[in-house]
Amino acid sequence: MHRATRLLMIMLLLVLARYLAPPAAWALAPEEVAVVVNTEVGDSLELAKYYMQRRRIPDDHLIRLRVAANERCSRHEYDKRIREPVRQALAKLDPERRIRCLVVMYGVPLAVLPIPTKQEDEPQAQGVKGETAAAVDSELALVLADDYPLAGWLPNPYFIGFGGKATQLARDSVLIVGRLDGPDPATVRRIIDDTLYAEQKGLRGRAYFDARWPKPADTKLDGYAMYDASIHAAAEGVRASGRMGVRLDDKEQLFQPGDCPKAALYCGWYSLSHYVDAFDWVRGAIGYHIASGECATLKGKDSQAWCKRMLEHGVAATIGPVNEPYVQAFPLPELFFTQLVEGYLSLGETYLVSLPFLSWQMVLIGDPLYQPFSPR
Repeated sequence: MHRATRLLMIMLLLVLARYLAPPAAWALAPEEVAVVVNTEVGDSLELAKYYMQRRRIPDDHLIRLRVAANERCSRHEYDKRIREPVRQALAKLDPERRIRCLVVMYGVPLAVLPIPTKQEDEPQAQGVKGETAAAVDSELALVLADDYPLAGWLPNPYFIGFGGKATQLARDSVLIVGRLDGPDPATVRRIIDDTLYAEQKGLRGRAYFDARWPKPADTKLDGYAMYDASIHAAAEGVRASGRMGVRLDDKEQLFQPGDCPKAALYCGWYSLSHYVDAFDWVRGAIGYHIASGECATLKGKDSQAWCKRMLEHGVAATIGPVNEPYVQAFPLPELFFTQLVEGYLSLGETYLVSLPFLSWQMVLIGDPLYQPFSPR
């Protein structure tokens, strides 16, 4: 199928879904959000209260965990210290399942370690089907689900690209999950403040898209080629929206220092765990870099991973994987950015409908309530 035709069909499906679904399905509200904190980390609760006050989230929508203050936890720890307490809290707080979103705060572990094999010297099964490591947030998206396979990924029933096809997961078992996290508490507070500032003033600046190759003539693409073409399509979509100026680079070299003043939106690839400081980020900026393990740590002192460094340099929201995700697990740039600039969906909803897989490696860092653009 021609790429332009495929994209048109995807957009049509979204428009139909918006008109056929109940209005609440596309209007994330503060009363539909619960906030998850780790009481073993002092700043976690303080930041949660600050966020809830600024967003007017009900006080009783606070879920308290007690889990070791590490970025990674075992599957046993996740089940006992995170999954079950959240399930129990939601059952009491929300018996009618009106909570649609969880906000995970600074101090809650970032990733779930793989399940150990029976023999300590037996290598972990290779390939997607055998991998049991995952992002905590991606598992929490399924905290309402009962039993599901832990090895590999599960197709996301909200992903636009699946076009309404039946998936193993039911939509009512899936929650939006975003994380307010970063290298330190000051960064988290800055994210909250910048998000609200950009909502009030409008997200203004320029969009930067960093492809590696010219736009392809071939329409039968997969893997890296498909995602590179999707970056081209994202640039075209943002340009067509008229929201801001767009710069698209299609050379192999990444943007270099000084290339990206007043950066408001960004997507590019591929510099593995080596952030290139090319950007002067505006308040409320959103962007992500397509490369493996760019959210493997937010606290590592010497880490040059893109998520950590982008947060340190000023973005308000980013996306990245905690382990090797395989390229097809990233949100498709053309879907993420075209939905974002339409303005109908919050950041969390935009992420959900552009994310192919759950129970996997991807994390959204940022306020899921964030709406940087007013609807058309």
